[in-house]
Amino acid sequence: MHKFLLLLLLSATLVFAADDPWAKVKDLKTGTELRIIKIGAKQPVMAKMDELTDENLLVIVKNEQTAIPRDQIERIDSRPAGKGTRITNESKTSTEGGPNGQPVGPRPTPGAMVPGTSSSNSVSMGNKPDFETIYRRTILSAPASPQK
Repeated sequence: MHKFLLLLLLSATLVFAADDPWAKVKDLKTGTELRIIKIGAKQPVMAKMDELTDENLLVIVKNEQTAIPRDQIERIDSRPAGKGTRITNESKTSTEGGPNGQPVGPRPTPGAMVPGTSSSNSVSMGNKPDFETIYRRTILSAPASPQK
């Protein structure tokens, strides 16, 4: 009886461990940036996620919807959605006073430090996050080869 329970527990663990890699693709939101490596292609397809069926990945390439059959896909990488904006604006303003940091009166004497204001603005562009592999074709997900 113990062997039967152990075998049942082991088989249940294997079923949960062998999840469908296509399920991660199903979880992607519309508009997610994708890099799709097709079998035998020299260049990846850069696209945005649109829809997914059991047989096809529907993507947007240059504002045009394209269907890529699942059996032609070697790997799919997605770029995670960034947190916040990539462009950062920073402004700094500082005011300086007279000698010893004291403000200077309305009529400064010759040679006295005159209050000044300096300003600086900077804009920085952040990098996009790297692509992460979410689907890799496996032997189990590959189509069966036709027998001759």
